[in-house]
Amino acid sequence: MKEKIMRVVFLAAACICILCVALICLFLFVNGIPAIVKIGPLKFLTGTVWKPGSGIFGIAPMILGSIYVTAGAIICGVPAGVLTAVFMAKFCGKTLRKIISPAVSLLAGIPSVIYGFFALVVLVPVSRALFGGSGKSLLTASILLGIMILPTIISVSEAALRAVPEIYYEGALALGATHEQAVFFTVLPAAKPGILAAVVLGIGRAIGETMAVVMVAGNQAAMPESLVRGLRTLTANIVLEMGYAADLHREALIATAVVLFVFILIINLLLSLQKRMAKR
Repeated sequence: MKEKIMRVVFLAAACICILCVALICLFLFVNGIPAIVKIGPLKFLTGTVWKPGSGIFGIAPMILGSIYVTAGAIICGVPAGVLTAVFMAKFCGKTLRKIISPAVSLLAGIPSVIYGFFALVVLVPVSRALFGGSGKSLLTASILLGIMILPTIISVSEAALRAVPEIYYEGALALGATHEQAVFFTVLPAAKPGILAAVVLGIGRAIGETMAVVMVAGNQAAMPESLVRGLRTLTANIVLEMGYAADLHREALIATAVVLFVFILIINLLLSLQKRMAKR
């Protein structure tokens, strides 16, 4: 009887999760698709001008801004995160790990606005001094997001590395490999699916981040021109204008959320395809 009751409880929990996702999808598509149809899919997705007051809704600058910032975050955060995970899993002593592990967990718990304030006070002045301009730029936002995705990448990658059977490492040593060679050429490739999952989670965090990016990206609704110029992301565009938007303007912002949702869906589908190809 207890097993039957718990089976029902777990099934109900799973159904609630699925229902929540379905309701979010329904809300976005029901309210966003009509706006895309009114504006015109090509005009909406490829238009380079965003002027709601004039009835012009082109989100190409925000799409490119989100892609560029996410790519910059990956370049800054993934190598550092994966190497840190390798160090913690295979090279770090127990005493040092007791210090590093809580520090990584603490990074994950810091609110986004604190990260944004740190970047505003530290990274923006440094960028201004080194590269000129206002300091609020693609480069600053990429570095900040690279820092913010570190806890996710480190924790998931470390778990994937520790999940690799020890016989892989021992077999490499038995064949004459050094400790470093066994880790980087045997254990690390074996943990590739878990590491890719960590990267995808990091991408999801980066592309969906709002408050920190709003504080340091410059928020210019124009095509990104260089690393040291300001830009606006999809999430920043929504949060900056949703408070006063109405009618078609509001619907266009919801349609922007639809585009963001589709981006994340595509990323997850690509990960699933990659995992299937890796198994084959």
